Amino acid sequence: MPEDPSGRPAVRGHVKWFDPGKGFGFVVSDEGGPDILLHANVLRSFGQSTVADGSAIAVEVAQTDRGMQATAVVSIQPPEVPPGAGLADLADMDVSLLASQPVEPARVKWFDKAKGFGFANVWGSEEDVFLHIEVLRRSGFADLVPGEAVGLRVIEGKRGRLAVEVLAWDAAGRGAATRGAA
Repeated sequence: MPEDPSGRPAVRGHVKWFDPGKGFGFVVSDEGGPDILLHANVLRSFGQSTVADGSAIAVEVAQTDRGMQATAVVSIQPPEVPPGAGLADLADMDVSLLASQPVEPARVKWFDKAKGFGFANVWGSEEDVFLHIEVLRRSGFADLVPGEAVGLRVIEGKRGRLAVEVLAWDAAGRGAATRGAA
């Protein structure tokens, strides 16, 4: 098993599933073997409260009496989805144009996973930004909670401001804002 720079065993794989309501999920290693428990607290330490199923992930792991558990998240890469998939407003947009939008600090106003959308407010603005579940998934999230701080790339859509990428606030602050848009 390879080690990360800290000397702890590191595993690359993908998120099998993650349920924010239960507070855990599982990672499947690219090397095979038993599923690896991913607890919500470990994910929160990385700066995210959820992660989309199918996301590529690198985690530090430890063997416990209950099996393999992730002890730290090293990186998350959202699942591959064609640009604009699921959103008419993004279907004809140039991916480089989306990626060139600045990251704006925002707070989640509300998000309803069952309805597939919600809204956020960019700091210093009273205008709502629409959050679509497909953008959330492409950004590597499964859900958002009210009050959660995020970084958003925003465009002017057909019906108002529309988030085209969501970043964990900690990740946006660390420079993840330079990675490609949704």
